[in-house]
Amino acid sequence: MKIQLIRNASLWLEYAGNTFLVDPMFSPQGANPPVFNTANDRRNPLVPLPFPMETWLKPDAVLLTHLHPDHWDPAAAEALDQSVPIACQPAEGDAIRAAGFMNVTEVKESFSLGGTTIFRTSGKHGIGEIGQLMGQVSGYVFQADGEPTLYIAGDTIWCDDVKQALDQYRPDLTLVNAGGARFLEGGHIIMNEDDVVSLCRYAPYTKVAAIHMEAINHCFTTRNNLMERLTSEQLNSQVQIPRDGEWF
Repeated sequence: MKIQLIRNASLWLEYAGNTFLVDPMFSPQGANPPVFNTANDRRNPLVPLPFPMETWLKPDAVLLTHLHPDHWDPAAAEALDQSVPIACQPAEGDAIRAAGFMNVTEVKESFSLGGTTIFRTSGKHGIGEIGQLMGQVSGYVFQADGEPTLYIAGDTIWCDDVKQALDQYRPDLTLVNAGGARFLEGGHIIMNEDDVVSLCRYAPYTKVAAIHMEAINHCFTTRNNLMERLTSEQLNSQVQIPRDGEWF
């Protein structure tokens, strides 16, 4: 298994002989307005792609955790071949088909590609009114004979849904979106330092990779913040924090 962090939550995954593009956001730096109602008015994305977009345009399949624009943006929709297989969560297939894509699978429980089975998991994109407004989100677990089990948690805080996925699949590697995104009101809507520490304490058997940082204006947990906290908790050996473009 090889994974490249592209930027934010966008990943290139090589797994069991197949290539997967996860949550592509290909807009140039500063092309989009800031997320509204936040303490930072910088335009998004905050940073450029580490390599030309063409580097990632020919996957075997595209996997979408949800359709927020920092996970599936017009630049990606316009650049990808419309015949590429796309897997998404239920009720979002029509929006993808409306953009011209012809091979869309809405994943209720699982689907297979080659020898890989991919299971959909749940999460909470915040709590209370903010969580309801953010809508449904998904994660995915990859399993194949002779391969490590990979859990991509998606845009979720630390919650019972994540605990359930960890208990059920006991992943070798867990990818968490750890930028601590938040609005002016309400709590954080993806994991922050506290959540990553809680996950590590709950599941010491899984290695963790923390992504979705330093690319969107309402994400306030930085790589340095997280590393300092993990070091103070003596958890830094369990967690990788890749840079944009880095393979791990």
